[in-house]
Amino acid sequence: MTRRPLPDLSLYLVLDPALCGGHGGMVDTACAAVRGGAQAVQLRLKEATTSDRIAAGQALKAALAGSGALLIVNDDLEATLAIRAAGLHVGQGDLAAAEARARLGPEPLLGVSVHSEATARALDAALVDYAGAGPIFATPTKSDAETPTGWDGLARICAAAPVPCIAIGGLKAHHAAPALSAGAMGLAVVSAICGQPDPESAARAFSRAIAEARP
Repeated sequence: MTRRPLPDLSLYLVLDPALCGGHGGMVDTACAAVRGGAQAVQLRLKEATTSDRIAAGQALKAALAGSGALLIVNDDLEATLAIRAAGLHVGQGDLAAAEARARLGPEPLLGVSVHSEATARALDAALVDYAGAGPIFATPTKSDAETPTGWDGLARICAAAPVPCIAIGGLKAHHAAPALSAGAMGLAVVSAICGQPDPESAARAFSRAIAEARP
């Protein structure tokens, strides 16, 4: 059982600065994806300082103001607090969920990456709002990614997790149906939007496929 009802996170964009063409490109990509239907945008700047993340996050927050899209920060609690972002996402080797929740307070979203039934089952629904489950397929956008789970693995993770799961890892628009059938509440997308010449159209294709795949 989750701590509270989740907002719609069925299309969750994870920004990749290299694919987007730098910080300015991330803003343009995020805005285009939101116009195409993305409800959440995660700022993932692995090779950056907290001050860099704060600057990038503030630019994104300003650009997304009034759109209804949620800004989530990857693996930087201080930046999340400084930006007053909608949430924080952490991996298994990052800040513990209990500490993150204690510092965040009750309102911001907290997401945690899970790669197996065991890590999914260990989540505390009193602290965590959603799980990023995967990778479903091998992906070049994350060099330290775990072994791909495939659809069967995703289904097992979704069944084990006490919170809703968002599938991630090499996903394309035509994967919406199998992802939702496996129990995911949505799809997190990197290169299939960030790496495209028209991110808005790419996001719209995902939105359409997700809507068609819903019961």
